[in-house]
Amino acid sequence: MKGVILAGGLGTRLYPLTKVTNKHLLPVYDKPMIYYPIQTLVNADIRDILLVTGGNNSGDFLRLLGNGKEFGLQHLNYTHQEGEGGIAAALSLAEYFADGGPICVVLGDNIIEKNIIAAARAYENGAKILLKEVKDPQRFGVPVFERDRIVRVEEKPKEPKSPFAVTGIYFYDQQVFDFIRTLKPSARGELEITDVNNAYIAQSQMTWNILDGWWTDAGTFESLMNAANLVTQTGANKL
Repeated sequence: MKGVILAGGLGTRLYPLTKVTNKHLLPVYDKPMIYYPIQTLVNADIRDILLVTGGNNSGDFLRLLGNGKEFGLQHLNYTHQEGEGGIAAALSLAEYFADGGPICVVLGDNIIEKNIIAAARAYENGAKILLKEVKDPQRFGVPVFERDRIVRVEEKPKEPKSPFAVTGIYFYDQQVFDFIRTLKPSARGELEITDVNNAYIAQSQMTWNILDGWWTDAGTFESLMNAANLVTQTGANKL
């Protein structure tokens, strides 16, 4: 299995911090944000990793990370997303890298307390998403259940039908790129990862696990501060 970290976008919700750097290079406690998703993959023994970056500061990732030696890697792969087209558009740039095999996709601002080792081992084919119970599911993609089966994912619903958020950690097979090619931009002009997940659900090829330990994104001032506080209190990426 290969790993893909999506660390593009313009980070407009974190202006003016992101006027001078990419969001994923901002500090979360004692490390740059991008260190956490890389460690998530490395802890799951996923060592062939592609970083999808974008914006005016993408060269800074190379300066910071080099070939990944700090993480015990031999090599890191990079590609550049022009502009903003949504998570699914960024993921489409990984098709050549994936080379027909399975991938674990992590959003570059997602930080977890523990690890995804069990989920990576349990993945077989199709898609697998990781869920976490949250206080404010309306901020996220929310799964709708019939018994223990997910029948759809609703993006930022005003009235969530479950208390779970779909975290920014996804497992996909090679079909994901075919599904992305069929997508049409959403109301906000982006190709949505929720539509990719619903395509897998429509084919009855979606499984899910509950993520162990805390999980947070870090894409707003509030969540960035919350992430730093959580890492300070407990540490992150624990085995």
